[in-house]
Amino acid sequence: MRKYASVVVAIFLCITMLMGCSCSSPSQRAEKSVQKLTIGFVKSVDEEEILNASETIKNLFKKEMIKQGYYVRDVVVEVGSSYEMVGRKLAIGDIDIGFVPGATYVLYEEYCDVILTALRRGLSIESDEPRVWNDNTPTGTTDKTVTYYRALILAGPSVRGQAMAAKVNNGEALSWEELNLLRWGVMNSTSPAGYLYPSLWLKEKYNKKITALKYVTEVDTYSTAFEGLASEALDVICIYADARRDFEGRWRSEFGRSYNIWDETAVIGVTSGIYNDTVCVSKTSPVMDEALKEAIKRAFINIGETEEGKKMMSFYRHEGYVEADPEDYEPIRAAREVNNIK
Repeated sequence: MRKYASVVVAIFLCITMLMGCSCSSPSQRAEKSVQKLTIGFVKSVDEEEILNASETIKNLFKKEMIKQGYYVRDVVVEVGSSYEMVGRKLAIGDIDIGFVPGATYVLYEEYCDVILTALRRGLSIESDEPRVWNDNTPTGTTDKTVTYYRALILAGPSVRGQAMAAKVNNGEALSWEELNLLRWGVMNSTSPAGYLYPSLWLKEKYNKKITALKYVTEVDTYSTAFEGLASEALDVICIYADARRDFEGRWRSEFGRSYNIWDETAVIGVTSGIYNDTVCVSKTSPVMDEALKEAIKRAFINIGETEEGKKMMSFYRHEGYVEADPEDYEPIRAAREVNNIK
């Protein structure tokens, strides 16, 4: 009987030792512990889209950080009311990690480090000519991932918008006087696609900037921009190149149009390439150091390589991440300088 009991105890101890790793808590399996990390997202899409993905973001990030040797007790997801708000919070350390456009990074680069550049799928149209975009709609995607995108100046179904579209499609040049009569919808001045690069396009074509236009409305999201275009309150809006794909369904179902978005809108301007969105970390965060920064970088690269990770970040159409080089954002610094934005 004693011999039998000894065997049972020995087996139990072996099983316990074998299971020790899987039974340990996440904090025991990780080398370091961080009480809290806050991730900030810019509201270039509807806030609800980001918040709907927030639990998945938290869970995937926590799991991946454990693999990088860090147990993060709490992950907080915030959506800034403006690009500048996310940038300012990065600058003062209220946000540890920020998903921000390149222009927001450039504005606050003294206070944050860019660690990743987002990848997006390339588009089926790659041309400087607006007419090419209009002749080959709807815009599709390719299997190739790219580190840049373009901004488009998009005319809507209003009388003036359609008049501009007709001229472009007939191969006629648009005059500054015609553009200056249009009602423009733009994002705030730190948005590359919604402001900076369209303003640079005006500078290159007409030696003017957005600030010289008579009728400009600043919109808070691209959703608001498309809603204004659909209601004909706006004649043209400044958007990222694949935005119509994102709003194709809502154009009719939510914004009340009778025809599809590809028939009722037309490109009248195409900007040069814009380097993709960034993932930045705060230099002033009390918990941030080089080791943690490297772990965060590796975590999001690994997350972006999974189908679950791509689905999680689909609200931004991110298809993964690559290590960033601050020099890649030099054209955005130049665009800010042209627009006298400090």
